[in-house]
Amino acid sequence: MKVVFLEDVPGVAQGGDVKDVKNGFARNYLIPQRLAAPATRDSLRRIDRLRNQAETTRLKTLTDMRNLAEELSGSRIDIEMRAGVSGRLYGSVTNSIVAEKLESLTDREIDRRVIQIPESIRETGVYAVQVKLHTDVETDVTLLVHPLGMDPDEFAASLEAEEAEPPDEDAEAEPAA
Repeated sequence: MKVVFLEDVPGVAQGGDVKDVKNGFARNYLIPQRLAAPATRDSLRRIDRLRNQAETTRLKTLTDMRNLAEELSGSRIDIEMRAGVSGRLYGSVTNSIVAEKLESLTDREIDRRVIQIPESIRETGVYAVQVKLHTDVETDVTLLVHPLGMDPDEFAASLEAEEAEPPDEDAEAEPAA
């Protein structure tokens, strides 16, 4: 089925494009969501206006995401989790948890799928997480995962003290008898 895209559909087409798509995709998704319209004579006449409108929307979204990236860049998010004595978490930090914290920090809706956690976070500590807000806009955020009931700043200071402390060389130098 030939359709005219009214808005950008990531990975498929941009607003104003005319493309052939599968009938089911057009009838069940694109047309009900008002992302595309059947390619009729009237809709083909509106292509230039649709392209301009889609380009304006695209630029506004890109500018908006760049501003959000600047706001988030270098920020630290404190996540309080239940943890054992050794620092092992009861559960793990997920991108949904990070998205909720970012939403409360920025007062904007952030999709959990834009947060890219390289590996599952199962211990307390400091982690770098990438947030991909747009195809052209990425930013890094620091996560501080700390145990319940502990002040995040105190926990960060204790982590820095552990890193600054030289390793105990006597324990390695003595051979076991």
